[in-house]
Amino acid sequence: MLNVTTLTELIEANRTFARAITYLEGERDTHTVGFAELYERALGILHHLQRLGARPGEKLILFLGHNEQFVDAFWAAILGGIIPVPVAIGISDEHRQKLLRVARRLGNPYLYTERRSLERIAAFAEQTGQAETLQRLRERTFLVDDLDDISRAGKVHRGRPEDIAFIQFSSGSTSEPKGVVLTHANIIANARGATEIAGFNEHDVSLSWMPLTHDMGLIGFHLIMFFNRVHAHLMPTELFVRRPLLWPQFASRIRASILCSPNFGYRHYLKVLGERSVEGLDLSSVRLIFNGAEPISVELCEQFLARLAPAGLAPNAMYPVYGLAEASLAVSFPPPGAPMRILALDRHRLGVGEAAQLIEQDARDAVRVASEGKPIPYCEVRIADDDDRPTPEGRIGHLHIRGENVTRGYYENPEANAEAFTADGWLRTGDLALVHGGDLYVTGRAKEIIFVNGQNYYPHDLESIAQHTEGLELGKVAAAGVRRPGSPIEELVLFVLHRGGMREFLPLARAAAALLNEQTGLEVAEVVPVKRIPKTTSGKIQRHLLERSFADGEFDAELAELAALRAADRGPRSATRGVIEEKLRTICDAALGGKRVDPTDNLFELGASSLKLIEIHEQIDREYPGKIDLTELFDFPTIAELARHLESKLAA
Repeated sequence: MLNVTTLTELIEANRTFARAITYLEGERDTHTVGFAELYERALGILHHLQRLGARPGEKLILFLGHNEQFVDAFWAAILGGIIPVPVAIGISDEHRQKLLRVARRLGNPYLYTERRSLERIAAFAEQTGQAETLQRLRERTFLVDDLDDISRAGKVHRGRPEDIAFIQFSSGSTSEPKGVVLTHANIIANARGATEIAGFNEHDVSLSWMPLTHDMGLIGFHLIMFFNRVHAHLMPTELFVRRPLLWPQFASRIRASILCSPNFGYRHYLKVLGERSVEGLDLSSVRLIFNGAEPISVELCEQFLARLAPAGLAPNAMYPVYGLAEASLAVSFPPPGAPMRILALDRHRLGVGEAAQLIEQDARDAVRVASEGKPIPYCEVRIADDDDRPTPEGRIGHLHIRGENVTRGYYENPEANAEAFTADGWLRTGDLALVHGGDLYVTGRAKEIIFVNGQNYYPHDLESIAQHTEGLELGKVAAAGVRRPGSPIEELVLFVLHRGGMREFLPLARAAAALLNEQTGLEVAEVVPVKRIPKTTSGKIQRHLLERSFADGEFDAELAELAALRAADRGPRSATRGVIEEKLRTICDAALGGKRVDPTDNLFELGASSLKLIEIHEQIDREYPGKIDLTELFDFPTIAELARHLESKLAA
């Protein structure tokens, strides 16, 4: 294990080692960069950043969609003592809004991006009255398009372990995002602790499609792999979304030993795989598939392992782990190669302070939870009651952490810090858990977060967007992540206060779902009419009560009536106008399976999530290469509008 104390020392130690990062850009499009070349490129980019005026301790927002560009810029910042701040590009207004909010929170940061992304942000800022924020940012922006010479090296800054390495911001489009501050010492302690348990080594080969703006992607499958001199392979997230079958194909081809995915990835792969054979795949080299970033679905783990068993995937390869950005990622790991340990708990006995009740796995009220192992070295966990007092083993409580890998706090946010840390210095994770047989089992959450496609969203953020629907007000709508009985994933559900009939409710439901879909790229599974929004005496929405009522089927009759009304409203299918409209409808029908698309239907009203839009765009691009940009699906959200726009481009 490397004897380094900072990330700067890490890249300097690795530059003489014959190992590399391989970027998988397409089925046959790969590019490999050796550690020595990475170091030289980072120094060359640092020269440009320093010439722009960036100095040690200043912040640099990385707003890049290309993995190779991101890695180069990240290490350039590290070598100069500049603090990188990753922000996901995305395709929705939520991501653009987050960038501007992060920029304001940081004060006067630098920005590293490409010209096309900057132009989109500029247009959005102009439309939303944020031109002043953008102008300040533009003055301190370096465009990767202008990077034509990296022959001159920047000046390396040798920082200390306690210096900030980078800042990882949470979600937050309508509220202020929180910046998790991670030091070099945090990251190194996390890498050492994870390595001591998982046994990473220079003979491992890793493959990840997770975005580098996500802590599993950046820390887990870049920094920890780099720390262990693993030959890492990075696949663009968008490529995985478009062509998930490539993921195990790549793994088979490169003989990968370490993979990762949240629930979303396993579900997405299995859905596209369908009844296809996995003949030709050889996954016998895979020893660990990290499963995290979302609450772990035991059912989905079992389905994935069973489906890929004919490809040689070991039955004990699935590796459920617990972590969060505040812990520099890793908190607890199980023993590698051990069978998954599973408990079946009574779903009605999961309150804080209750003794967990074990029941039969096939019982109606059973919730199956997977062991996420024991704390890694340099990290501690405890289960506490509502007053932050430790609880005995076997009882449900709040999960707290502390250790060398745990953040000291959020960036310039004393209110968030006061809320996050206990009086005796433990970090409140917001999750509920129990310890059974010495192992950690996460059972739910106290902090309200919705997990969708491996990303975290705050309910109040989504509610603030939905309230702009005509006829809705804040306090009359609640957003929640609901897992239906037997479902492996959470779905986004809106609960709307409504005391009238379903016919009057339907237009409101459609408008709210379409607005949220268009603004965030998220698909709303259901909009549910409720007679009351339960709240505490202080006025806080009790979303968990709505979630429980939904899971128990209390709204099934209303949802069935709404479904019948939607079907009746459809009427005969409208004819398409011309060849282009017909091709576009065929593409949309295939992507939105089960949702009949008419030429005048708004894709967002049909629930076309950002993932579906990527799929639709890929098929359009195959038919009409280079003619339609992904963002234009937001500007022309119906088949008829998009067809006319495409026709004008073809004519030109």
